[in-house]
Formats: sequence, structure tokens, C-alpha cells
Amino acid sequence: MDRAKSFYRKYLHNSFFFCLVWAFLLNLIIETLARKGIGGFLFLFENPVVFLYNTLIIFAILVIATLFRRRIFFIIIVTLVWLGIGITNGVILIQRMTPFTVKDLSAITDGATLLTNYFSKTQITLIGAAIVAGVVALVILFIKAPKKPKGEVKLKKNLAAVLLIIAMTFGATFGLVKVGLLSTFFGNLAYAYEDYGVPYCFINTWLNTGIHKPMGYDEKAVKAIFDKSQYGEDGTMKLDETDVDEEHPNILFLQLESFVDPTLFNNIKLSSDPVPYFRSLMEKYSSGSLTVPACGAGTANTEFEVMTGLSVKFFGPGEYPFKAVLKEKTAESIARDLKSMGYATHAIHNHRALFYNRNEVFDNIGYDTFTSLEYMSDVPKTPKNWAKDSILTEQIMDALKSSDGHDYIYTISVQGHGKYPTEQLIKNPEIQVTDAPSEELKWKYEYYVNQVYEMDQFIQNLTETLSQFDEDVILVMYGDHIPALDVTEGSYDAKDLYQTQYVIWSNFDMEKKDKNLTTYQLAAEVFDRIGIHTGTTIKYHQSVDHKSKDYLSDLKLLGYDMLYGRNYIYGGINPFEKTGMKMGVKDIRIEKVVSVGGKYYIKGKNFTEYSKVTLDGETLKTIYLGPNLLGLQEEVDPADAVNMKVSQIDKSNKEIISTTE
Repeated sequence: MDRAKSFYRKYLHNSFFFCLVWAFLLNLIIETLARKGIGGFLFLFENPVVFLYNTLIIFAILVIATLFRRRIFFIIIVTLVWLGIGITNGVILIQRMTPFTVKDLSAITDGATLLTNYFSKTQITLIGAAIVAGVVALVILFIKAPKKPKGEVKLKKNLAAVLLIIAMTFGATFGLVKVGLLSTFFGNLAYAYEDYGVPYCFINTWLNTGIHKPMGYDEKAVKAIFDKSQYGEDGTMKLDETDVDEEHPNILFLQLESFVDPTLFNNIKLSSDPVPYFRSLMEKYSSGSLTVPACGAGTANTEFEVMTGLSVKFFGPGEYPFKAVLKEKTAESIARDLKSMGYATHAIHNHRALFYNRNEVFDNIGYDTFTSLEYMSDVPKTPKNWAKDSILTEQIMDALKSSDGHDYIYTISVQGHGKYPTEQLIKNPEIQVTDAPSEELKWKYEYYVNQVYEMDQFIQNLTETLSQFDEDVILVMYGDHIPALDVTEGSYDAKDLYQTQYVIWSNFDMEKKDKNLTTYQLAAEVFDRIGIHTGTTIKYHQSVDHKSKDYLSDLKLLGYDMLYGRNYIYGGINPFEKTGMKMGVKDIRIEKVVSVGGKYYIKGKNFTEYSKVTLDGETLKTIYLGPNLLGLQEEVDPADAVNMKVSQIDKSNKEIISTTE
């Protein structure tokens, strides 16, 4: 006991030494949570320099406590923040394959809307109670925690020491990057967290955002990317209305949630093939492997790459352009390119309009309409409460029939989404997992493959419907990323974890050309097959050798100029405006308001379960009685009845998405 007291007085009573020891322990806990089991200890012994560097990061923040009288309170706050990061990262890695980043905090409202898909009501209640209890405990701690007497805080001496430690941390960062033990570029975010540690990577996702200005960026460098013959008469890449009368097919992209060939998972055995129809399409039509930017999550980044022709690797690690630059800025996309050719442009998604800010982003990048879940009625659901993809055939056909000319439709599916259950939810499944590494994995995979089986049936129904359509249609189908199923490179028989499959189907004859592509090359390849060469990144991918040493660096230079720079490629000004996008292709309208027995009923067209009666911007209690009838469950002044409207409401945060005129 005396020795312990002596050790405490000599070392731990010293705030700096205590912070160093505590930083070491915190880092060990954080890395163990990220790696499961004894992974934190393995990281310590296999990569001690990087482990100690991450300890230094935490230490540099903890020692700031020495500048305050309430040191214990400050240390506890910093500890809770780091533990919160570590625990959150550990939980997220159970649900998906992409680790926790600062960008996830910007999507926290979206994440909150999915809680019921991932946790039970009891678990959500316990989480809420724990948060409330934590806040109360912190308030009590602030009041009760001891604080140093004024004379005992050696401010100047401690400040000098703190600044020295912070300088050492920056110096260590620069040195380790230079010798290659750290990197500022994360080609694979999950691997980066494993190689460079959670604290460093998490902070990197905060400080490293957007596309950094490339060296040598100026008008001459940007204009040199293309030949003079590729520019318009004014020497720019502005989109003029061209080829409006050309005969081109309707163009459909179908992005399938977590859709891959399940037979590529070599750690399980299946009773039968879950995707026989998709496999038959790959054998008959142009197809290949598709390298996507996401792994186990990150649907919106796959959309971004296909729609813009730019790589998300140019951005900060873990960043979502839909949550950042494209939320605020109008920009070019394949929707803009096709719109300049006379195409009507549509987006469809059987999930919330507000998720990933799609209702704002799609307006900024050239879509005429966006049909989200709120504009679909009688939607079938999976046992995990995701909309089934079978609803999308009707939505796609409605969009195709909504205009007289060519249509471009980008559809995002959701049925294959996790979290996948660890117990049996599907009784008498069509596809059975006959062998798996564990009972929990058996049920996870069995649930997943049966969703994929139904998605395969949806694809068959869609192509059979489109084959009867009296206009030419080209349909590009692909998975957005692999499912969050603890997949490893050893258990997935593909090139890597960023591989899915694509197929290019058409209801007219096209030569079969198999080719492996990336998502940012996909649209340019499809357009080239049908003779479309309009669009800045489209022209770039179609005209530049993809194996050339400047291919990606010039694409990054182009992306910086288009999204962050001086728009030299457009003549020095952003030529794009919002499209005034309409929500849904069908008009939602009130035809008659009737009063029966003192209750109001609203007759009209195209109502859905998300339709609510509103009065002066206030949402009234409404019951959905059918696509042509709503019932009002509140008393309203008869004089106000004429002013009632119908709005589509986001059920998660009660926000009004659109309102009838």
C-alpha cells in the first residue's frame, strides 16, 4: 500500500505523466473496440510507432487540462469524447464495413431516422435514458469535482509544456508521413483505420475535406486538358442545346442496394442460385465487374460517381459530396448533359426524399422530377421495414410515360439494405443457407440472399415490362456496394471488397462488350455505346487513355475547377441554375372538400400514406383512406376549409417536402 501511494505521489500526481498513461490506456481501448478481441494489443506490438503516435494525439489534447483549475472535469470530458468515438466506431463496424468518420456527424439526422431499422424500441429507450443520465452526471460532476487552488496552477510553465507537446505532435505527423508510416490519402478507409489508427484517421476526416487545390491550377492548365476541337465556339464547355432531334434511346440507370452475386461468398453454401435472372443477363448482355467507392455502406457516393464522372477519392476521407458541396452548389451531371439534348430527367428512390439531402442535391444537378417513397402508395415492406423494390417498376414506367420525348431515369433501390438479423425472420425461405461459419451468420446471410432473390425477380419483371415498351430503352443495372456482412477479401471471390457487378440491358440489339469499369467511368462508357458525347466528364473519359499517367490527376484538376475553383472550363462562371425540380411525376391535387357529419373529407388524386392536410403551413391530423381520399381528424372552421392543402410529409422529422398549389 505504501509503495502504491509513493508511486502515485511521484508519478500519477503529476498531471502530465498521468495524462500520458491515461492516453495510452484510452488508445488501447479505442483500438481494441475497432479491431475486436485482442486486436488493440496486436496493433501495439505489430505497429508500435503508429500506436504510440496515436497515443501522442490523445495526450496532446488531455494535457490542455493542466491549464485549468478543474483538471479532473476537463480530463473526464476529453475521455468521454474519445471513448464515445471508440465505442461508436466499434458499434458502426458491427453494422457496416466503413468506420466512423466526422462526416457521419453531419449525417446524424439521417442516422437517427434509421434507428428503428437497427435497434428495438427498448434499446432506443435505454440509449436515450443513458444519454440523459450522462448529461445529469456531467452537471453534477462540474459542480462537485475538485479544483486546484488558484496558486497551484503554474499557467506559464504549463502553457509552454502544452505548446511543446502539441508542436511535437505536428512534427511527428509530418515526419511519419514523410517516411511512409502515415498517409494523408486513404484509398480504402477501412484499411486506413487499421493501418494508421483510429485517432489519426478520425481527425483526418475532419481536417481533410473537399478537393484540395491541385498544384499548378490555372486557366491554362485546365484548358489544356481538352483539345481545342472539343470546346464550343466560345472556347468553353458550356452545355448548349444540341442533338435535340437525334434518335437516342431512353436511358435508365438502376442502382441496386447491396446487390452482388451471393455465390461469390465462399464461406457459405446455398440451396440454390439467388440471382439466376441477373446471371443470365450478364451472359447475354454487356457486363463486367464494377469498382465502386463504398464498402458495406455509402450508397450516395456511388450515385455521385455515376452521376458526375468524378471520383470521391479526390475528396476528404469518408466525405459525402451530397452532404457538402452539392448541397449548396449547382453543378454539372449526366442529368444536365442529357437535359441539354432534350431529355426529361428523373430520379426515383423508394426511401426518404430528405436522406442524404437528395431533395436538394438533385435540384442542384439537373433533375426535373424526383419520386421518393413519400410519393408512392401501398408500398410493400421487408421484415426489417425497408421498401421492397417491386414498387419501382410502376414508378419507372410512370416516369417514362410522363413526357413525350426521351427520358433519363436514375433509380436507387433500397430492399437489400441491412441491418441483417441474427435470428430467423423469414419462414420457409426460397433460398436456404445450408452451411455457414456460425448460427448468427447463417441467419444474416439467409435474410440477405432472400432479399437479393426478390430483387432478381424485380429485375426480371422490369425488363419484361420494358421489352414491351414501344420506345428504345437502355437499362444499366449494378450493385452500389457489397452488403455489411463481415465480408473479408478471403471470403469474397472478387478482386477486392470494392467490386460489384453490372449489366447493360436493352430492348433493341446491341453488341455485347464485356469490360471492367469504375463507377465514375460507367456513364461515359454507356453513352459512348449509343453515340452520345455531350458533357465535360463524359468527353474526358471517352477521349483520354485510362491507363495514362495523367488520367486521374487531370480528372481531379477538372473536378476542382468545376466544384471549387474558378470555373475556367466554363469560361469563368458557373452556368448552372437550379432546375426547379418537381417532387413526383404525378400531380397531387385536391378536387373537392366535403363535410359529412361534421367531419371533413378531401377528395383528389395521387394521395399516399405520407399525404397530410395542411392549413397555413400547419399539419393537421389526417388519415389516409386511399389514393383518392383523405380524412381530417380535427375540427376546422368552415371558413378555412377552402384554404386547406395537401402536403407530403417526411414521417421521421415531420418536415413538409411539397404542398399542392
